[in-house]
Amino acid sequence: MKSVVLLSGGLDSAVCLAYAKTEGDVRLALTFNYGQRAAEKEIIAAANLAKYYQVKHRVIDLPWLADITSTALIGDSKIELPEPTESDLDDYEASANTAAAVWVPNRNGLFVNIGACFAESLGCELVVAGFNREEATTFPDNTPEFAQAASAAMAFSTANQVKVLSYTGRLDKGEIVALGHRLGVPWQLLWSCYQAGENMCGRCESCRRFIRAFQAQGLAIPGLIQRGE
Repeated sequence: MKSVVLLSGGLDSAVCLAYAKTEGDVRLALTFNYGQRAAEKEIIAAANLAKYYQVKHRVIDLPWLADITSTALIGDSKIELPEPTESDLDDYEASANTAAAVWVPNRNGLFVNIGACFAESLGCELVVAGFNREEATTFPDNTPEFAQAASAAMAFSTANQVKVLSYTGRLDKGEIVALGHRLGVPWQLLWSCYQAGENMCGRCESCRRFIRAFQAQGLAIPGLIQRGE
């Protein structure tokens, strides 16, 4: 199968890229810059991963998306990023509040459709996206149902009936780390933080889930993270 991979440089997308390479021909990795706090770090991480896996990489700039987004994920937002405790990660209400604080309007809907444009033009059957079961509880655009619905729409909107697929969509973060470990993913190249500091902050939700996932597998947490309290 030929695919276009949506690559943020984080855990889920990196493992999806590694898996896609075992399944077929990855023609392109796409990274999106929409004014998010970690854009620079994500682009560097994605470029390094694409180079490691010998995949062509392209950055798509979407400055207007930041203009219509007022949540904490955007770089110039006055809203502080939530810093949940580890116990908050399994609390639906706390996770829902965090999700609302970082929501970007129709982000994944936009991303998979842009991916489908490239997939169709390159003769690819698949757009591969890094979703996961944990965040699907509060992010409906991380669910298998979203991927299925997007695929159903693309049966009409693409000449070659491009499908959306996530190799990690039914896995939790620990299971994704286990899969990545088996695939030999170069963890040191990743960036899984909402912030853009010298190191990953260790306190945002993305970092908290990242840390917990490695701990769950009994693996050393990559050295690029600054552990939170």
